[in-house]
Amino acid sequence: MSANSLSEGAAVWHSLEVDKALDLLDSNVDSGLTPQEIEQRLQKYGPNELEETASRSTWEILLDQFKNIMLLMLIGVALISGFLDLMALREGRLKPGEVPFKDTIAILAIVILNGILGYVQESRAEKALAALKKMTSPLVRVIRDARLVEIAAKELVPGDVMLLEAGMQIAADGRLIEQSNLQVRESALTGEAEAVNKQASLKLPEETLLGDRLNVVFQGTEVVQGRAKVLVTNTAMTTELGKIATMLQEVESEPTPLQQRMTQLGNVLVTGSLILVAIVVIGGVIKDRGFSNIQELLEVSLSMAVAVVPEGLPAVITVTLALGTQRMVRQNALIRKLPAVETLGSVTTICSDKTGTLTQNKMVVQSVSTNNKTFCVIGEGYNPTGDFQLDAQKIFLEDFPEISALSVACAVCNDSVLQKEKGEWAILGDPTEGALLTLARKAGIEKDQWNSKLPRVAEFPFSSERKRMSVISQVEGVATGEVFSRGVDPAIASFLQSEPYLMFTKGSPELTLARCTQIHLGNDTSPLTEEQRQKILVENDLMASKGLRVLGFAYKPLAQIPPEGSDETSEQGLVWLGLVGMLDAPRPEVRAAVQECRDAGIRPVMITGDHQLTARAIATDLGIAQEGDRLLTGQELQRMTDEELEQNVDLVSIYARVSPEHKLRIVQALQRRGRFVAMTGDGVNDAPALKQADIGIAMGITGTDVSKEASDMVLLDDNFATIVSATKEGRVVYTNIRRFIKYILGSNIGEVLTIAAAPIIGLGGVPLTPLQILWMNLVTDGLPALALAVEPPEPDVMKRPPFSPRESIFARGLGSYMIRIGIIFAIITIALMWWAYQHSHAPGYQGDRDSWKTMVFTSLCIAQMGHAIAIRSNNRLTIEMNPFSNIFVLAAVVVTTILQLMLVYVPPLREFFGTHYLNMQELGICIGFSALMFVWIEAEKIFLRIMGKKAV
Repeated sequence: MSANSLSEGAAVWHSLEVDKALDLLDSNVDSGLTPQEIEQRLQKYGPNELEETASRSTWEILLDQFKNIMLLMLIGVALISGFLDLMALREGRLKPGEVPFKDTIAILAIVILNGILGYVQESRAEKALAALKKMTSPLVRVIRDARLVEIAAKELVPGDVMLLEAGMQIAADGRLIEQSNLQVRESALTGEAEAVNKQASLKLPEETLLGDRLNVVFQGTEVVQGRAKVLVTNTAMTTELGKIATMLQEVESEPTPLQQRMTQLGNVLVTGSLILVAIVVIGGVIKDRGFSNIQELLEVSLSMAVAVVPEGLPAVITVTLALGTQRMVRQNALIRKLPAVETLGSVTTICSDKTGTLTQNKMVVQSVSTNNKTFCVIGEGYNPTGDFQLDAQKIFLEDFPEISALSVACAVCNDSVLQKEKGEWAILGDPTEGALLTLARKAGIEKDQWNSKLPRVAEFPFSSERKRMSVISQVEGVATGEVFSRGVDPAIASFLQSEPYLMFTKGSPELTLARCTQIHLGNDTSPLTEEQRQKILVENDLMASKGLRVLGFAYKPLAQIPPEGSDETSEQGLVWLGLVGMLDAPRPEVRAAVQECRDAGIRPVMITGDHQLTARAIATDLGIAQEGDRLLTGQELQRMTDEELEQNVDLVSIYARVSPEHKLRIVQALQRRGRFVAMTGDGVNDAPALKQADIGIAMGITGTDVSKEASDMVLLDDNFATIVSATKEGRVVYTNIRRFIKYILGSNIGEVLTIAAAPIIGLGGVPLTPLQILWMNLVTDGLPALALAVEPPEPDVMKRPPFSPRESIFARGLGSYMIRIGIIFAIITIALMWWAYQHSHAPGYQGDRDSWKTMVFTSLCIAQMGHAIAIRSNNRLTIEMNPFSNIFVLAAVVVTTILQLMLVYVPPLREFFGTHYLNMQELGICIGFSALMFVWIEAEKIFLRIMGKKAV
């Protein structure tokens, strides 16, 4: 068969014998491919590189910012304003000292600033694919044309014979031809931390999961030990890494709930503004029976258009989200994409990995079984302090010498080191062996001391076939030539008669027990009866059913050091010591975090590659799994259709033996059910699921660069409790965003109605210029809005279900509040405007006849200060709140009021903004009318309290 006839992806390589795979790819194990075949396959398959689909350019991202409907309207307003100024300049109608085009320049400056803010948020390109590309090896050794050559990895083609050795990064997927002690670290791809022992001779079922395919190797993984000869089967985008790249690029980024709400808000505001402008212009034309007053009508329309757009809102939202990210970083949650801060508040489901996130990623011995007794072991992590308990009562070790004997085996048959670093106990080596060292230290057995008492002279290392390891140690008393009984520690004195060596064995309880003929009881050794053997196996099953990882221990006195490779004969006739059951213990703070989730209406789900018994034990202990919750294994999930998974996904709280590629299906099924999903992950294979999830959460400690680049948030401490804290912060941010939107848009509606009313009630001119409106929207509204953005959380923020991420920005009464408050604003201001106009046009008035406009401008601004103070709480009266719980609001009110008065009383500012001097009586009247806004909002709270209703 030629390469050209090979149908891509037709073969399931792990299910084929080596000869069949070589035949399908028309390759030779000794000579590899010929130059002609290589050239043909390069043309057919292309270079061994990950391909990137076209994405938006920098200019496209920037131009897209100006397609926002509110910015388009402002651009239109700026152009019309510039045209009117140009006409006035030509006709000489400008007042002395008046600066032309200042409104146009100010509006365009705001448009450009908002465009830049949007660009900065959106321009952070996805770098997940770039991180994937870094995982490919630059050079590789292959056999071609019967010669060993080194080539660039991108030149590999299916059918190449590739050579691997320790330390190499694998450059393509391939079927093992032959191997010697090959171990490959596939954690980045499968999520499993331990290196995998590969075996070329295996032929596996087609449905074998990725992590269990022991006869193939994958691009991007690393050879830890051994060497191998590999037949390259897949390159570029057809590798497992390439499939991930494809999935990453197929996942489309959806707008966040906040982005959708802001789009909706813009559409409503602009549509409403245009309708109002049309009413005013048409009404004015009908009233004047012609277009004689069209310039004044256009000026009114421009002011209304500027008034309706909350120019400061994008900046306030951006700053609010940025402040939220700072608070989250202090809680070990690093936000990579700014809108994710608010999005967290909408989460309904948190799908979390088990190892390291729900658990400590530290194996801790929970149970020890010796001499027909099972002891409970107390302690946290690798800290070697804790007690042994029997029937919930603390025991004294001298009463149970078999515990010390077992602890010696745990310390001596061990390759790891327990040490204290920066005040914390840590393990150097395998976590399982770390747990055994910690157990031994709790029993008073220290490895360093016992390494001198029982120095290691030989060993039979662990292998996946044997599922055990043995260590041969020389007994100190014999080695030093002392009298035997004096030189041996009492903990092992009963192990020996006159033998100079001891062999300690640990491993699979069933396989280790099968090689035992005796049992250690107290200080004696007795023949192992069938009844005792069955009791040990029952205890092993009981421990395993609780989710514990169980190891069996045994020993054997030896007269001489056994020869290398004699493990099969030497590991016979062992003396049974006991069972040790350990668990990757839950983080102590996670139980409270899970309960907080449930109180907040958020469903936690565990997803793990671990055994289902272990998964259920941990999930039940933490409160994730409840009565009736279903557990789904990876194999069961694999057999389900997408429709079947969607029907079951709300019933499943535990996914066990699941591969990372299943996560994408779980996320999509939850999303089709309308759930808003946060998903954790750390491996390369997790990246598509992280990108698909509404909130992708990567691990900061164990996570790969690929997973971090695909995520919205990185957990700096890999802790589930941090996700819950970040979710709480997201809710606070969304609540505060709604609060200042109410604040800003309530006044904007008041401004629009006031401007529209001026010509309707027959007042001459426009009460507010576009520049004054920009001042109100940016400064008078902006500063207090920023202060409201740091309002502390309400007490019940995590005692209620999440609000629907699909709810309108106007939901739960916010729209009616804005309209109601806007109308009250307008009524108060129009009443003042009518009085001020009559006052300034009264006979004998000494001031400027246009000072009524400044009174309107000042009243609107000061009324907003009362609004800011009152809106801090929806239900509590201002006098019931601590005024210093948000000192920023008080500061913003004081600073904004001073700035507003400067526009009236500082001549250069007065001239630039077109205001007029107000006497103390006029200023007092402005403050009096403005105070009515504060009184109204407080009265609303009292009314709602009497009616038994809760405010928005």
